[in-house]
Amino acid sequence: MSADREAARDAVLAWYDEVARDLPWRRTDDPYAILVSEVMLQQTQVSRVVPRFEAWIDRWPTAAALAAAERRDVLGAWVGLGYNSRAVRLQDACVVVARDGWPADARGLRALPGIGPYTAAAVASFAFGERVAAVDTNVVRISERLGLGGPDELLPDDDRAPTWNQAAMELGAVVCRSRAADCPRCPAARWCRSAGRVVVPPRAARGTRERFEDSDRYVRGRIVASLANGEPWPDALDAARVERAVDALVRDGLVERTPDGVALCG
Repeated sequence: MSADREAARDAVLAWYDEVARDLPWRRTDDPYAILVSEVMLQQTQVSRVVPRFEAWIDRWPTAAALAAAERRDVLGAWVGLGYNSRAVRLQDACVVVARDGWPADARGLRALPGIGPYTAAAVASFAFGERVAAVDTNVVRISERLGLGGPDELLPDDDRAPTWNQAAMELGAVVCRSRAADCPRCPAARWCRSAGRVVVPPRAARGTRERFEDSDRYVRGRIVASLANGEPWPDALDAARVERAVDALVRDGLVERTPDGVALCG
């Protein structure tokens, strides 16, 4: 298996060297820029993130700049990226970094507010060159389908580890996708245990999942967007849902109740 693993890994790295997408966070080893990109990319499409990332870095180019920003400005700039609490946690992490400096490894980064194992590993790998597997859903899928070892076993022993992390994510995002594995295009198909016979899980039956517009998360997003834009939230929102959403936003530290109603936390 080790020979096949090395051959497959080398093929994927060569493929990535030729076809890697030119993304702004791949042109830097600045841990702040990489952290911003990783937080923005959580459940948000790359095409939507690129312009928002560039605008964010222009406005707050360093961790210290973001740490000093008004919370309401941070939330306003995040509107449309989803899960507004991510912006709060990102700023909280930058407050610690501005005070104490950057931890230089995944273990230290994991101690920052709101930074999970994947994000800590990604920043440690891409910014500091640590040999650590950045395990997202794409990397898990690649390792499971290849059948040549887990993410840690697939990681090269040399300084190519950060590039491998990027390459594995790229392969999972554009070729070995969750619901559409394009095996003929895969550089590792020759060694893959699943090539040509990937099992795609069935989709949930239509009507069994809650519409996003009916979820509390949708209401919370509309409230934050309305407050950021200085507009009232839509009248169509049910009063009980609004009250429940406001309570949740207060608990999360995103909004506060004032004598005049509700406002973004400052």
